[in-house]
Amino acid sequence: MMQKIKHRYLAALFVCLGLTQALQAAGLRSFIALPVDKGGTVVRFQLEHARDSDADKLLTSAAYGFSAKKTLLLGMPYRLSPAGKNRQGDVSVLFRQIISQNDFLNGTGRLGLLGGAIIPTDKDRDAAIQAGAVYTQYKGRHEVDVDALYQSGTASRADAARYDVSWQYRLLPAERPDWGIAKELNSVLEINGRWKQGDKLIHQATAGLQWIDQKWVLEAGVTQDLNEGKSANKELRYLLSARFHF
Repeated sequence: MMQKIKHRYLAALFVCLGLTQALQAAGLRSFIALPVDKGGTVVRFQLEHARDSDADKLLTSAAYGFSAKKTLLLGMPYRLSPAGKNRQGDVSVLFRQIISQNDFLNGTGRLGLLGGAIIPTDKDRDAAIQAGAVYTQYKGRHEVDVDALYQSGTASRADAARYDVSWQYRLLPAERPDWGIAKELNSVLEINGRWKQGDKLIHQATAGLQWIDQKWVLEAGVTQDLNEGKSANKELRYLLSARFHF
């Protein structure tokens, strides 16, 4: 009996270690799927360069875990170039509640609901209410994150929406060690969508790499607009980011 209990305990421990490392992975264009332990904090700084418009933007994101299922998510963009007024973007505040989670050997599946607001940083801009959902399925060397978010503008602010479908695949190591947490290299492929009231929905493709350490993650990738037509803006964007886990 004691031997059976010991084996079950070790198996559960290995599952937890595997999930801890796997859950460091996340999409390049979205921050809202990343889980955070109770009392944990994650901060990400992402630099985006738009080639055709020669514009640079810094997006600072942060997450705090009230519990394993309750997370506060913050995002704040800042335009580095071109110079001019109104370079500070509005603050996104989201609360994520995990409503369903199914953990199994070498994987997990979870569904979360999102709710929050866009808080203006300029008195001439209006606020927005935002709501959505996020789903993650992780198993073995694969992770898929799917999220959708709608922003309902108040007063004169236009409505907006977005979606992200991200697939992360562990390139290295092929097999995780039986004990401890190894460094990882992941490939990332995504389909993203961005929409603003009065404009067409812009579909995008993103490809990149993630280097995952125990407490930090380095990410790089490129995003290409996919819309067809003569008037479509085929902007190409380069992404570089660093994520820190506390």
